[in-house]
Amino acid sequence: MGERGTDAGVRADSAGPPPDAAPETAPGAAPASASGTQSGTESGAVSGTPDAGAPGSAAASGDSSSAGSLDAAPAARGVRTPAFRRLLAAWTVSLVGDGVRVVALPLFAAVTTRDPLAVSAVAVAEVLPWLLVALPAGALVDRWRPRRVVLIAHAVRAVVTLGLAAAAFTGHAGVWALVCVAFVLTSAETFADSASQLLLVEIAGPADLDAANGRFIGAETVGVDLAGPLAATLLFAWEPATCFAVDGLSFVVAAALVASLPDVVPDREPTGGGARLRAQIVEGGRYLLGHRGLRALVGVVVAAAIAASAVNAVTALYAIEVLAIPEALVPTLMVAMAVGTIGAARAVPGLVARLGESRVMISALVVLAAGFVVLGLAPHPVTAWAGYLVVGAGVGVWNVLSATRRQRLTPGHMMGRVSSTYRVLTWGLMPLGAGLAGPLAKATSLGTVFVLAGGLVAVTALVAGVPLARTGADAPERA
Repeated sequence: MGERGTDAGVRADSAGPPPDAAPETAPGAAPASASGTQSGTESGAVSGTPDAGAPGSAAASGDSSSAGSLDAAPAARGVRTPAFRRLLAAWTVSLVGDGVRVVALPLFAAVTTRDPLAVSAVAVAEVLPWLLVALPAGALVDRWRPRRVVLIAHAVRAVVTLGLAAAAFTGHAGVWALVCVAFVLTSAETFADSASQLLLVEIAGPADLDAANGRFIGAETVGVDLAGPLAATLLFAWEPATCFAVDGLSFVVAAALVASLPDVVPDREPTGGGARLRAQIVEGGRYLLGHRGLRALVGVVVAAAIAASAVNAVTALYAIEVLAIPEALVPTLMVAMAVGTIGAARAVPGLVARLGESRVMISALVVLAAGFVVLGLAPHPVTAWAGYLVVGAGVGVWNVLSATRRQRLTPGHMMGRVSSTYRVLTWGLMPLGAGLAGPLAKATSLGTVFVLAGGLVAVTALVAGVPLARTGADAPERA
Protein backbone atom coordinates (compact mmCIF):
# COMPACT_ATOMS: atom_id res chain seq x y z
CA MET A 1 0.00 0.00 0.00
CA GLY A 2 3.47 1.94 -5.23
CA GLU A 3 0.13 -3.23 -11.98
CA ARG A 4 -9.88 -11.50 -18.82
CA GLY A 5 -13.24 -13.30 -20.61
CA THR A 6 -13.87 -14.05 -24.24
CA ASP A 7 -13.19 -11.65 -27.06
CA ALA A 8 -16.92 -11.23 -27.52
CA GLY A 9 -17.17 -10.16 -23.89
CA VAL A 10 -14.84 -7.23 -24.44
CA ARG A 11 -16.23 -5.61 -27.56
CA ALA A 12 -16.03 -1.88 -27.03
CA ASP A 13 -19.03 0.36 -27.13
CA SER A 14 -17.67 3.80 -27.89
CA ALA A 15 -20.28 5.39 -25.69
CA GLY A 16 -19.54 3.14 -22.73
CA PRO A 17 -22.13 1.98 -20.21
CA PRO A 18 -24.20 4.44 -18.21
CA PRO A 19 -22.66 5.40 -14.86
CA ASP A 20 -24.74 2.96 -12.85
CA ALA A 21 -24.74 0.15 -15.35
CA ALA A 22 -24.75 -3.34 -13.96
CA PRO A 23 -21.43 -5.17 -14.31
CA GLU A 24 -22.74 -7.46 -17.00
CA THR A 25 -23.35 -4.46 -19.26
CA ALA A 26 -20.02 -2.78 -18.60
CA PRO A 27 -17.34 -3.20 -21.22
CA GLY A 28 -15.20 -6.19 -20.53
CA ALA A 29 -17.24 -7.44 -17.56
CA ALA A 30 -16.36 -11.02 -18.29
CA PRO A 31 -16.01 -13.74 -15.69
CA ALA A 32 -12.75 -13.47 -13.81
CA SER A 33 -10.72 -16.52 -14.57
CA ALA A 34 -7.20 -15.28 -14.20
CA SER A 35 -5.71 -12.23 -12.40
CA GLY A 36 -4.59 -8.53 -12.55
CA THR A 37 -2.58 -5.71 -10.75
CA GLN A 38 -2.76 -2.18 -9.45
CA SER A 39 0.68 -0.93 -9.89
CA GLY A 40 0.07 0.70 -13.18
CA THR A 41 -0.92 -2.43 -15.04
CA GLU A 42 -4.54 -1.90 -15.60
CA SER A 43 -6.06 -2.86 -18.85
CA GLY A 44 -8.90 -1.61 -20.92
CA ALA A 45 -12.30 -3.14 -21.45
CA VAL A 46 -11.92 -3.01 -25.20
CA SER A 47 -10.66 -5.15 -28.02
CA GLY A 48 -7.97 -4.03 -30.42
CA THR A 49 -5.86 -5.50 -33.15
CA PRO A 50 -2.09 -5.41 -33.59
CA ASP A 51 -2.31 -3.61 -36.89
CA ALA A 52 -0.19 -0.62 -37.79
CA GLY A 53 -2.85 0.80 -40.06
CA ALA A 54 -2.55 1.74 -43.69
CA PRO A 55 -0.62 4.86 -44.59
CA GLY A 56 -2.84 7.86 -44.32
CA SER A 57 -5.45 6.03 -42.27
CA ALA A 58 -6.63 7.15 -38.85
CA ALA A 59 -4.87 4.19 -37.27
CA ALA A 60 -1.60 5.01 -38.91
CA SER A 61 -1.76 8.65 -37.96
CA GLY A 62 -2.57 7.97 -34.34
CA ASP A 63 -5.83 9.97 -34.57
CA SER A 64 -8.06 9.34 -31.56
CA SER A 65 -11.04 8.86 -33.85
CA SER A 66 -9.61 5.54 -34.95
CA ALA A 67 -11.78 2.61 -34.01
CA GLY A 68 -9.07 0.06 -34.59
CA SER A 69 -8.30 -2.01 -37.63
CA LEU A 70 -11.33 -3.83 -39.00
CA ASP A 71 -9.78 -5.91 -41.74
CA ALA A 72 -6.73 -7.46 -40.09
CA ALA A 73 -7.02 -10.68 -38.15
CA PRO A 74 -6.20 -10.17 -34.48
CA ALA A 75 -2.99 -11.77 -33.28
CA ALA A 76 -2.89 -14.35 -30.52
CA ARG A 77 -3.49 -12.88 -27.08
CA GLY A 78 -2.72 -14.08 -23.58
CA VAL A 79 0.02 -14.30 -20.97
CA ARG A 80 1.71 -17.20 -22.78
CA THR A 81 2.26 -15.33 -26.03
CA PRO A 82 5.72 -14.03 -27.02
CA ALA A 83 4.34 -10.48 -27.16
CA PHE A 84 3.18 -10.58 -23.55
CA ARG A 85 6.48 -12.07 -22.41
CA ARG A 86 8.34 -9.19 -24.09
CA LEU A 87 5.97 -6.67 -22.52
CA LEU A 88 6.51 -8.23 -19.10
CA ALA A 89 10.28 -8.26 -19.64
CA ALA A 90 10.24 -4.55 -20.57
CA TRP A 91 8.15 -3.77 -17.50
CA THR A 92 10.46 -5.78 -15.22
CA VAL A 93 13.70 -4.29 -16.55
CA SER A 94 12.46 -0.71 -16.30
CA LEU A 95 11.14 -1.32 -12.77
CA VAL A 96 14.48 -2.66 -11.57
CA GLY A 97 16.00 0.56 -12.88
CA ASP A 98 13.29 2.53 -11.08
CA GLY A 99 14.06 0.64 -7.88
CA VAL A 100 17.71 1.65 -8.18
CA ARG A 101 16.84 5.29 -8.77
CA VAL A 102 14.20 5.47 -6.00
CA VAL A 103 16.96 4.69 -3.50
CA ALA A 104 19.88 6.43 -5.21
CA LEU A 105 18.38 9.82 -6.10
CA PRO A 106 17.38 11.00 -2.59
CA LEU A 107 20.52 9.43 -1.15
CA PHE A 108 22.70 11.22 -3.71
CA ALA A 109 20.93 14.50 -2.91
CA ALA A 110 21.52 14.00 0.80
CA VAL A 111 25.19 13.02 0.44
CA THR A 112 26.14 15.77 -1.99
CA THR A 113 24.21 18.68 -0.45
CA ARG A 114 23.81 17.87 3.27
CA ASP A 115 20.89 20.29 3.04
CA PRO A 116 17.39 19.29 4.25
CA LEU A 117 15.80 21.86 1.94
CA ALA A 118 17.58 20.42 -1.08
CA VAL A 119 16.59 16.87 -0.19
CA SER A 120 12.99 17.99 0.31
CA ALA A 121 12.96 19.82 -3.03
CA VAL A 122 14.09 16.68 -4.87
CA ALA A 123 11.45 14.58 -3.07
CA VAL A 124 8.70 17.06 -3.97
CA ALA A 125 9.83 17.24 -7.61
CA GLU A 126 9.67 13.46 -7.80
CA VAL A 127 5.98 13.24 -6.81
CA LEU A 128 4.63 16.57 -8.08
CA PRO A 129 3.96 15.33 -11.65
CA TRP A 130 1.36 12.91 -10.31
CA LEU A 131 -0.65 15.96 -9.30
CA LEU A 132 0.25 18.33 -12.16
CA VAL A 133 0.91 16.15 -15.20
CA ALA A 134 -1.02 12.91 -14.68
CA LEU A 135 -4.46 14.21 -15.72
CA PRO A 136 -3.46 15.76 -19.07
CA ALA A 137 -1.14 12.79 -19.67
CA GLY A 138 -4.04 10.38 -19.29
CA ALA A 139 -6.18 12.38 -21.72
CA LEU A 140 -3.37 12.51 -24.28
CA VAL A 141 -2.72 8.78 -23.96
CA ASP A 142 -6.38 8.23 -24.85
CA ARG A 143 -5.62 10.00 -28.16
CA TRP A 144 -2.29 8.41 -29.04
CA ARG A 145 -0.96 4.96 -29.86
CA PRO A 146 0.10 3.23 -26.60
CA ARG A 147 3.25 1.52 -27.91
CA ARG A 148 4.55 4.81 -29.30
CA VAL A 149 3.86 6.59 -26.00
CA VAL A 150 5.73 3.99 -23.94
CA LEU A 151 8.61 3.91 -26.41
CA ILE A 152 9.05 7.70 -26.33
CA ALA A 153 8.71 7.81 -22.53
CA HIS A 154 11.43 5.17 -22.13
CA ALA A 155 13.68 6.99 -24.60
CA VAL A 156 13.26 10.30 -22.76
CA ARG A 157 14.01 8.69 -19.40
CA ALA A 158 17.05 6.90 -20.82
CA VAL A 159 18.54 10.15 -22.13
CA VAL A 160 17.81 12.03 -18.91
CA THR A 161 19.18 9.40 -16.52
CA LEU A 162 22.30 8.75 -18.60
CA GLY A 163 22.87 12.50 -18.67
CA LEU A 164 22.52 12.58 -14.89
CA ALA A 165 25.03 9.73 -14.62
CA ALA A 166 27.55 11.73 -16.64
CA ALA A 167 26.90 14.85 -14.55
CA ALA A 168 27.25 12.92 -11.28
CA PHE A 169 30.47 11.29 -12.44
CA THR A 170 32.01 14.64 -13.39
CA GLY A 171 30.74 16.45 -10.30
CA HIS A 172 28.23 18.71 -12.09
CA ALA A 173 25.00 17.28 -10.64
CA GLY A 174 23.82 20.22 -8.56
CA VAL A 175 20.55 20.63 -6.70
CA TRP A 176 18.66 22.17 -9.60
CA ALA A 177 19.84 19.42 -11.93
CA LEU A 178 18.52 16.81 -9.49
CA VAL A 179 15.19 18.63 -9.13
CA CYS A 180 14.74 18.90 -12.91
CA VAL A 181 15.69 15.27 -13.48
CA ALA A 182 13.26 14.08 -10.80
CA PHE A 183 10.40 16.11 -12.30
CA VAL A 184 11.06 15.03 -15.90
CA LEU A 185 11.42 11.34 -15.02
CA THR A 186 8.15 11.19 -13.12
CA SER A 187 6.37 13.25 -15.79
CA ALA A 188 7.43 10.71 -18.41
CA GLU A 189 6.32 7.95 -16.07
CA THR A 190 2.76 9.33 -15.95
CA PHE A 191 2.54 8.84 -19.72
CA ALA A 192 4.18 5.41 -19.71
CA ASP A 193 2.02 4.19 -16.85
CA SER A 194 -1.31 4.89 -18.57
CA ALA A 195 -0.13 3.65 -21.96
CA SER A 196 1.29 0.44 -20.46
CA GLN A 197 -2.14 -0.39 -19.13
CA LEU A 198 -3.59 -0.22 -22.64
CA LEU A 199 -0.78 -2.40 -23.98
CA LEU A 200 -1.35 -4.94 -21.24
CA VAL A 201 -5.07 -5.38 -21.91
CA GLU A 202 -4.66 -5.51 -25.67
CA ILE A 203 -1.82 -8.02 -25.60
CA ALA A 204 -3.00 -10.19 -22.70
CA GLY A 205 -6.63 -10.23 -23.75
CA PRO A 206 -9.72 -10.37 -21.54
CA ALA A 207 -9.39 -13.98 -20.41
CA ASP A 208 -5.95 -13.40 -18.90
CA LEU A 209 -6.44 -10.01 -17.22
CA ASP A 210 -6.06 -11.38 -13.70
CA ALA A 211 -3.02 -13.49 -14.55
CA ALA A 212 -1.38 -10.63 -16.48
CA ASN A 213 -1.94 -8.13 -13.69
CA GLY A 214 -0.65 -10.65 -11.17
CA ARG A 215 2.58 -11.03 -13.11
CA PHE A 216 2.97 -7.28 -13.42
CA ILE A 217 2.40 -6.73 -9.69
CA GLY A 218 4.95 -9.43 -8.90
CA ALA A 219 7.48 -7.86 -11.27
CA GLU A 220 6.87 -4.42 -9.78
CA THR A 221 7.37 -5.70 -6.25
CA VAL A 222 10.57 -7.52 -7.16
CA GLY A 223 11.98 -4.58 -9.12
CA VAL A 224 11.03 -1.62 -6.92
CA ASP A 225 11.07 -3.24 -3.48
CA LEU A 226 13.75 -5.93 -3.71
CA ALA A 227 16.17 -6.13 -6.64
CA GLY A 228 16.42 -2.41 -7.37
CA PRO A 229 17.13 -1.24 -3.80
CA LEU A 230 19.61 -4.09 -3.26
CA ALA A 231 21.47 -3.17 -6.46
CA ALA A 232 21.42 0.49 -5.48
CA THR A 233 22.98 -0.30 -2.12
CA LEU A 234 25.87 -2.14 -3.73
CA LEU A 235 26.39 0.29 -6.62
CA PHE A 236 26.17 3.44 -4.51
CA ALA A 237 28.90 2.16 -2.19
CA TRP A 238 31.14 1.69 -5.24
CA GLU A 239 30.29 4.73 -7.40
CA PRO A 240 26.99 6.70 -7.07
CA ALA A 241 26.96 7.65 -10.75
CA THR A 242 26.67 3.99 -11.74
CA CYS A 243 23.20 3.87 -10.15
CA PHE A 244 21.92 6.39 -12.68
CA ALA A 245 23.81 4.70 -15.51
CA VAL A 246 22.11 1.39 -14.68
CA ASP A 247 18.74 3.14 -14.56
CA GLY A 248 19.35 4.71 -17.95
CA LEU A 249 20.46 1.42 -19.50
CA SER A 250 17.36 -0.28 -18.12
CA PHE A 251 15.23 2.16 -20.12
CA VAL A 252 17.30 1.49 -23.25
CA VAL A 253 16.66 -2.26 -22.91
CA ALA A 254 12.99 -1.69 -22.10
CA ALA A 255 12.59 0.58 -25.14
CA ALA A 256 14.10 -2.07 -27.40
CA LEU A 257 11.65 -4.66 -26.04
CA VAL A 258 8.68 -2.32 -26.45
CA ALA A 259 9.73 -1.56 -30.04
CA SER A 260 9.38 -5.28 -30.81
CA LEU A 261 5.76 -5.40 -29.59
CA PRO A 262 2.80 -5.43 -31.98
CA ASP A 263 1.56 -1.90 -32.65
CA VAL A 264 -1.89 -2.47 -31.20
CA VAL A 265 -4.64 -0.02 -32.09
CA PRO A 266 -7.19 0.17 -29.26
CA ASP A 267 -10.76 1.15 -30.05
CA ARG A 268 -11.09 4.90 -29.77
CA GLU A 269 -14.03 7.21 -29.19
CA PRO A 270 -14.79 9.31 -32.27
CA THR A 271 -13.88 12.91 -31.43
CA GLY A 272 -13.92 14.58 -34.81
CA GLY A 273 -10.52 16.03 -33.94
CA GLY A 274 -12.06 18.94 -32.06
CA ALA A 275 -12.41 17.67 -28.50
CA ARG A 276 -10.72 19.95 -26.01
CA LEU A 277 -8.22 18.42 -23.63
CA ARG A 278 -9.83 19.96 -20.56
CA ALA A 279 -13.26 18.64 -21.52
CA GLN A 280 -11.84 15.14 -21.94
CA ILE A 281 -10.14 15.30 -18.53
CA VAL A 282 -13.41 16.36 -16.90
CA GLU A 283 -15.24 13.58 -18.73
CA GLY A 284 -12.83 11.00 -17.32
CA GLY A 285 -13.27 12.28 -13.77
CA ARG A 286 -17.05 12.29 -14.10
CA TYR A 287 -17.06 8.75 -15.39
CA LEU A 288 -14.85 7.52 -12.55
CA LEU A 289 -16.93 9.14 -9.82
CA GLY A 290 -20.27 8.52 -11.53
CA HIS A 291 -19.88 4.81 -12.17
CA ARG A 292 -21.14 2.79 -9.21
CA GLY A 293 -18.46 0.09 -9.42
CA LEU A 294 -15.56 2.48 -9.97
CA ARG A 295 -16.82 4.76 -7.22
CA ALA A 296 -16.74 1.85 -4.78
CA LEU A 297 -13.15 1.07 -5.77
CA VAL A 298 -12.09 4.69 -5.33
CA GLY A 299 -13.61 4.83 -1.85
CA VAL A 300 -11.78 1.72 -0.73
CA VAL A 301 -8.45 2.73 -2.24
CA VAL A 302 -8.57 6.22 -0.72
CA ALA A 303 -9.27 4.81 2.76
CA ALA A 304 -6.59 2.13 2.38
CA ALA A 305 -4.07 4.67 1.08
CA ILE A 306 -4.62 6.91 4.11
CA ALA A 307 -4.22 3.93 6.45
CA ALA A 308 -1.12 2.63 4.67
CA SER A 309 0.57 6.02 4.50
CA ALA A 310 0.00 6.49 8.23
CA VAL A 311 1.59 3.11 8.94
CA ASN A 312 4.50 3.76 6.58
CA ALA A 313 5.23 7.07 8.29
CA VAL A 314 5.90 5.43 11.67
CA THR A 315 7.18 1.99 10.64
CA ALA A 316 10.89 2.72 11.08
CA LEU A 317 10.41 4.37 14.46
CA TYR A 318 8.07 1.61 15.64
CA ALA A 319 10.58 -1.06 14.61
CA ILE A 320 13.47 0.61 16.44
CA GLU A 321 11.78 1.89 19.59
CA VAL A 322 8.99 -0.63 20.22
CA LEU A 323 10.10 -3.83 18.49
CA ALA A 324 13.78 -3.25 19.35
CA ILE A 325 14.83 -4.47 15.90
CA PRO A 326 18.41 -3.50 15.00
CA GLU A 327 18.52 -0.63 12.53
CA ALA A 328 20.22 -2.76 9.89
CA LEU A 329 17.34 -5.25 10.01
CA VAL A 330 14.48 -2.76 9.72
CA PRO A 331 14.32 -3.17 5.91
CA THR A 332 13.60 -6.87 6.40
CA LEU A 333 10.06 -5.88 7.39
CA MET A 334 9.58 -4.49 3.90
CA VAL A 335 11.13 -7.64 2.46
CA ALA A 336 8.57 -9.73 4.36
CA MET A 337 5.76 -7.59 2.95
CA ALA A 338 7.17 -7.89 -0.57
CA VAL A 339 7.32 -11.68 -0.27
CA GLY A 340 3.69 -11.74 0.83
CA THR A 341 2.68 -9.51 -2.09
CA ILE A 342 4.49 -11.61 -4.69
CA GLY A 343 3.09 -14.91 -3.42
CA ALA A 344 -0.46 -13.61 -3.10
CA ALA A 345 -0.45 -11.95 -6.53
CA ARG A 346 0.44 -15.25 -8.19
CA ALA A 347 -2.24 -17.10 -6.21
CA VAL A 348 -5.10 -14.81 -7.24
CA PRO A 349 -6.33 -16.76 -10.32
CA GLY A 350 -6.80 -19.93 -8.28
CA LEU A 351 -8.50 -18.09 -5.45
CA VAL A 352 -10.91 -16.37 -7.82
CA ALA A 353 -11.72 -19.62 -9.57
CA ARG A 354 -12.65 -21.25 -6.26
CA LEU A 355 -14.24 -18.39 -4.31
CA GLY A 356 -15.30 -15.72 -6.79
CA GLU A 357 -13.80 -12.30 -7.46
CA SER A 358 -15.85 -10.19 -5.04
CA ARG A 359 -15.43 -12.55 -2.11
CA VAL A 360 -11.67 -12.64 -2.60
CA MET A 361 -11.47 -8.82 -2.84
CA ILE A 362 -13.38 -8.32 0.41
CA SER A 363 -11.35 -11.04 2.11
CA ALA A 364 -8.15 -9.26 1.05
CA LEU A 365 -9.29 -6.12 2.88
CA VAL A 366 -10.05 -8.17 5.99
CA VAL A 367 -6.59 -9.78 5.81
CA LEU A 368 -4.97 -6.35 5.43
CA ALA A 369 -6.88 -4.99 8.41
CA ALA A 370 -5.95 -8.01 10.52
CA GLY A 371 -2.28 -7.59 9.64
CA PHE A 372 -2.26 -3.96 10.79
CA VAL A 373 -4.06 -4.79 14.04
CA VAL A 374 -1.68 -7.67 14.84
CA LEU A 375 1.29 -5.36 14.28
CA GLY A 376 -0.12 -2.85 16.75
CA LEU A 377 -1.33 -5.23 19.45
CA ALA A 378 1.50 -7.78 19.44
CA PRO A 379 4.78 -5.81 19.48
CA HIS A 380 7.35 -8.55 18.96
CA PRO A 381 9.87 -8.98 16.12
CA VAL A 382 8.49 -12.40 15.14
CA THR A 383 4.89 -11.20 15.00
CA ALA A 384 6.07 -8.09 13.18
CA TRP A 385 7.64 -10.10 10.36
CA ALA A 386 4.58 -12.34 10.23
CA GLY A 387 2.31 -9.29 10.33
CA TYR A 388 4.07 -7.64 7.40
CA LEU A 389 3.88 -10.91 5.47
CA VAL A 390 0.11 -10.92 6.05
CA VAL A 391 -0.18 -7.24 5.11
CA GLY A 392 1.73 -7.93 1.90
CA ALA A 393 -0.62 -10.79 1.04
CA GLY A 394 -3.66 -8.56 1.50
CA VAL A 395 -2.07 -5.81 -0.57
CA GLY A 396 -1.13 -8.21 -3.37
CA VAL A 397 -4.59 -9.73 -3.75
CA TRP A 398 -6.38 -6.39 -3.53
CA ASN A 399 -4.06 -4.65 -6.00
CA VAL A 400 -4.46 -7.40 -8.56
CA LEU A 401 -8.24 -7.62 -8.43
CA SER A 402 -8.99 -3.92 -8.01
CA ALA A 403 -6.87 -3.16 -11.07
CA THR A 404 -8.57 -5.87 -13.10
CA ARG A 405 -12.02 -4.68 -12.11
CA ARG A 406 -11.18 -1.06 -12.89
CA GLN A 407 -9.94 -2.12 -16.30
CA ARG A 408 -13.07 -4.12 -17.01
CA LEU A 409 -15.41 -1.34 -15.97
CA THR A 410 -13.60 1.38 -17.92
CA PRO A 411 -14.27 1.86 -21.65
CA GLY A 412 -11.05 1.58 -23.61
CA HIS A 413 -11.30 5.09 -25.05
CA MET A 414 -11.28 6.50 -21.49
CA MET A 415 -8.68 4.22 -19.92
CA GLY A 416 -5.92 6.84 -19.71
CA ARG A 417 -8.13 9.54 -18.21
CA VAL A 418 -9.90 7.30 -15.70
CA SER A 419 -6.64 5.68 -14.57
CA SER A 420 -4.84 8.99 -14.12
CA THR A 421 -7.74 10.52 -12.19
CA TYR A 422 -7.82 7.43 -9.98
CA ARG A 423 -4.14 7.84 -9.19
CA VAL A 424 -4.40 11.57 -8.54
CA LEU A 425 -7.14 10.96 -5.96
CA THR A 426 -5.17 8.27 -4.13
CA TRP A 427 -1.74 9.91 -4.33
CA GLY A 428 -3.19 13.29 -3.42
CA LEU A 429 -4.66 12.00 -0.15
CA MET A 430 -1.71 9.90 0.99
CA PRO A 431 0.02 12.84 2.70
CA LEU A 432 -3.08 13.14 4.89
CA GLY A 433 -2.40 9.78 6.49
CA ALA A 434 1.29 10.50 6.94
CA GLY A 435 0.49 13.89 8.45
CA LEU A 436 -1.97 12.45 10.96
CA ALA A 437 0.30 9.58 12.04
CA GLY A 438 2.82 11.74 13.93
CA PRO A 439 0.38 13.70 16.13
CA LEU A 440 -1.66 10.55 16.75
CA ALA A 441 1.40 8.58 17.86
CA LYS A 442 2.51 11.49 20.03
CA ALA A 443 -0.87 11.71 21.75
CA THR A 444 -1.29 7.94 22.19
CA SER A 445 1.37 5.44 21.09
CA LEU A 446 3.04 4.16 17.95
CA GLY A 447 1.08 0.92 18.19
CA THR A 448 -2.19 2.85 18.18
CA VAL A 449 -1.46 4.07 14.66
CA PHE A 450 -1.37 0.48 13.42
CA VAL A 451 -4.54 -0.49 15.29
CA LEU A 452 -6.52 2.49 14.04
CA ALA A 453 -5.24 1.93 10.49
CA GLY A 454 -6.49 -1.64 10.70
CA GLY A 455 -9.80 -0.41 12.06
CA LEU A 456 -10.19 2.05 9.17
CA VAL A 457 -9.59 -0.71 6.62
CA ALA A 458 -11.98 -3.07 8.43
CA VAL A 459 -14.77 -0.47 8.50
CA THR A 460 -14.12 0.26 4.83
CA ALA A 461 -14.46 -3.45 4.01
CA LEU A 462 -17.75 -3.57 5.91
CA VAL A 463 -19.19 -0.48 4.21
CA ALA A 464 -17.92 -1.29 0.72
CA GLY A 465 -18.67 -5.01 0.84
CA VAL A 466 -22.12 -4.79 -0.73
CA PRO A 467 -21.17 -2.33 -3.52
CA LEU A 468 -18.12 -4.45 -4.36
CA ALA A 469 -20.21 -7.62 -4.48
CA ARG A 470 -22.83 -6.02 -6.73
CA THR A 471 -20.46 -4.56 -9.31
CA GLY A 472 -18.08 -7.44 -9.92
CA ALA A 473 -17.84 -9.83 -12.83
CA ASP A 474 -19.29 -12.53 -10.57
CA ALA A 475 -22.30 -10.47 -9.47
CA PRO A 476 -25.70 -12.07 -10.08
CA GLU A 477 -27.44 -10.77 -13.17
CA ARG A 478 -30.39 -8.47 -12.67
CA ALA A 479 -33.69 -9.33 -14.25
